[in-house]
Amino acid sequence: MKIAVTSQNRKAITEHAGRCRKFWVYSIQDNAIADKQLLELPIEQSFHESSAHAAHPLDDTDVLITGGMGSGMVRRLARKGIKGLITQESDPDTAVLLYLKGELQAEESSLHEGDCHDHQHKH
Repeated sequence: MKIAVTSQNRKAITEHAGRCRKFWVYSIQDNAIADKQLLELPIEQSFHESSAHAAHPLDDTDVLITGGMGSGMVRRLARKGIKGLITQESDPDTAVLLYLKGELQAEESSLHEGDCHDHQHKH
């Protein structure tokens, strides 16, 4: 299993999954973290800039954990078979460990309606 976490600042879980270009990618074996790598994408490979129909470096991901995403991103992930989760948790490692234990406080992306501008956060 692979879990990707949006982390534009390389430290915390960040919002704007479609515009994010930095992801922590966790390889999971036996329900534990086996490896963690930082994936840095060029701007043209961000979800927002790339074609939804083209191959993407995160296509083999099973779960994407983020602080926020719009409805277009929700649909794009679903078409690729990726479970999108929106969480208030800020630490990537903690979020992944909580997810593996079934304890991550998150909403499934399919429940998230509207786009980024519906959120109450600073740009």
